[in-house]
Amino acid sequence: MNPDTLQVLQKELTCSICMNYFLDPVTLDCGHSFCRSCLWLYWEGSPSPMCCPNCKHVSEKPNFKTNIQLRNMASLRRQARADSINSSEEICVAHDAANMVFCDAERNLLCWNCSDSPEHMLHNHRPTEWAAVEYRVSLNLMVILQEELRKRMGFLWNMAQEMQNNVKIEASKAESLKEYVALRKVMIRAEYQKIHKFLYEEERLQLDTTERESKEIYQQLEESKIRMTQQTESLREMFRELLEIFQKPDVEMLQDLGTVLERTELVRNQKPQPVNPDLTSWCCNGLLELLNKFRVDNVLSHGTISMCMNLSEDVRGMLFGNGNPNPSGEPQRVRSFATWGTHTFTFGRHYWEVDVPRNLCWVLGVCKDIIKRDTNFIIDFEEASFLFSLKLNGHYYLSTNRPLLVHHVKMPVGKIGVYLDYDKGIVSFHDAGNGSLLCSLATSSFSSPLKPFLCFEAS
Repeated sequence: MNPDTLQVLQKELTCSICMNYFLDPVTLDCGHSFCRSCLWLYWEGSPSPMCCPNCKHVSEKPNFKTNIQLRNMASLRRQARADSINSSEEICVAHDAANMVFCDAERNLLCWNCSDSPEHMLHNHRPTEWAAVEYRVSLNLMVILQEELRKRMGFLWNMAQEMQNNVKIEASKAESLKEYVALRKVMIRAEYQKIHKFLYEEERLQLDTTERESKEIYQQLEESKIRMTQQTESLREMFRELLEIFQKPDVEMLQDLGTVLERTELVRNQKPQPVNPDLTSWCCNGLLELLNKFRVDNVLSHGTISMCMNLSEDVRGMLFGNGNPNPSGEPQRVRSFATWGTHTFTFGRHYWEVDVPRNLCWVLGVCKDIIKRDTNFIIDFEEASFLFSLKLNGHYYLSTNRPLLVHHVKMPVGKIGVYLDYDKGIVSFHDAGNGSLLCSLATSSFSSPLKPFLCFEAS
């Protein structure tokens, strides 16, 4: 074949990217052909997707079919190269002898004289027939391997493209999430503004109701005081009349006694009833759900034990009256029963519920320590915060030690919830039945571990 024609043919069968004969060639819309793998790698690093490496024309379709004719021609050209190795027409110009030896180092044909020359004597040489057979076998094997590699490269490329698309999808998700998070924050703020408004309105309603109820109770108390004062005067006037009748002669006493006794009976039946000053207990919506997030179970797990309470004079006076003065001036120990648990609180927020006895005086709260002396257990009330029930005029009321006062709320039936915020120095008590607040005690801070406890008098 004419050398110029052979050179043109070789150029047409050569990939302009890898500069080797085509392997799995594809032809773009512009007419230029490249190895599929070379084109993939070129496009991977190219700023313009699916652009022809030669003319920069952009192809509209992403997938191209293999150019079978071009692939077969390239394969034939590689086969022809193998055949040329075994050609006997090659003549050594230097020695005018046939090239019968193939040099592995130089990868070309030599005559026997050239193979023994100092330039090639150290190289590995083989007869051209052997080299041709081995090259054909290698070439066939390479074709098989190249086909397998082509398939795997196609699989890897498709997977890479899929991953690239997934990257775009994930990026789109991230952008969408960013926009949604901003919107979500707006919605959350709007919802909590509704809750804040609702809680504010509920707070105002409870405060207004408390104010209205207190005014009504004040009015009732004033009217009750007036009635009782008038009743007192009527009773004293009747007492004086009875005293005068008692001092009269028997005949006059018998004449006036009937009328006075009727009036006495009428006054006794019209005894004014005392006013109940308890305010309505309001349930704060969502309060119990919030407190239960800090719930601690089995807080008072210790068995009930007979023990003593170190009570100050003012607390002892409220619990048991001032009719029994304590001449020693020392805190008086009161025999009672108590139960406590193994929990000791030194930080954080905690909530627990306790069944309190009915129709008994009791003390519920947290204390600094419970000390065992001899056979007695003594509660140290030095840093205690507690709620207690006391009996006044036949009725039970709730009171606290900090501050020491009676709380005019209805006595809860059943469990009382105790909430401790150690870090803020707050202890609050709640009606576990309806979630209403009984009282809240605030101190500057707690400096010692606190134990929960419940004490109650012997029935």
